Amino acid sequence: MARNDDMNQSKLSAFLESDTFKGLLPFIGLVVILGAMYYLTDGRIMQPKRLRLLLSQVYYPMIVATGVFFVMTLGSIDFTEGSTLGVASIVVSVLSFYNIPLAIIGGILTGAAIGAVNGFFHVKFRLQSFIVTICTMYLFRGVCAYFTTETAIPASAAIKALDSDNLKIGITVAVLIVAFFLFKFTRIGNDVKAVGSGETAAKFSGVRTDKVKFLAFVAAGALTGLAAFVNVIKVGSITSTAGNQLETQILISLVLGGLPITGGAKVRFSNIVVGTLMYTVLNNGLVMLGFESATQQLIKGVVFLIFVALTIDRKALKVIK
Repeated sequence: MARNDDMNQSKLSAFLESDTFKGLLPFIGLVVILGAMYYLTDGRIMQPKRLRLLLSQVYYPMIVATGVFFVMTLGSIDFTEGSTLGVASIVVSVLSFYNIPLAIIGGILTGAAIGAVNGFFHVKFRLQSFIVTICTMYLFRGVCAYFTTETAIPASAAIKALDSDNLKIGITVAVLIVAFFLFKFTRIGNDVKAVGSGETAAKFSGVRTDKVKFLAFVAAGALTGLAAFVNVIKVGSITSTAGNQLETQILISLVLGGLPITGGAKVRFSNIVVGTLMYTVLNNGLVMLGFESATQQLIKGVVFLIFVALTIDRKALKVIK
């Protein structure tokens, strides 16, 4: 009898450590958090008005998270999303008075340029990504503050008139479809996973690692620039706080979605969608429950730590590149 108990316990332990369980964990977490918030708010979180508000907070973070997903799959990290969104939003707002397509292109190119700066210093000077992006985060946050200190920068009435759920859903879904195709059915997905699993081995297998890393940062910046357009049509004017703490939100969202912070072959595209939804539901639920900001941060920090502990690949644990 004791032997059977030991065998059952061993099987349970093996299942909990398996990739299958870790793959299901984010979906279980989303259901648990959604159920808990539904219960604690007496169902108010699922009311149509509240759901629409919740979805309005998903669009541009999910676009940004899609770009950062590729960076983190490399085993790298990017802390510049917030400052990039702020600077790109300024460009979009200014150019919106001339031409809407020009404003969109300007935002994308601005984000791509900032991503190129990150990628250049990371690849060329062999600096760890978190060091590079922390430095550029402060640099571009300063640029954003410089242009918005005295007054908010307004966008044109034409761009604000585009504020509709259909447009924002369309842009977000289009980004997800294209990114999913590239990640799942092209060499791009294999290359970023190969670099994340082991850069040296990837080089020997023919992957141009420096090019892959550089382009991943450029793509992440470009998508943040596109997200800036979605942000501008939502808020209508840009202040110095634009994109504030966005980098933290994206990092937490992806880890909550099950993305291993070490990157590599075990990442799943669903990490983006599940993680962003989980963070938004958790954040909105805590606000509805009336918790103070400090308490909200404490709770989110505890949840974040739990998911890191459960999803981290200890066999491939290493310092972030």
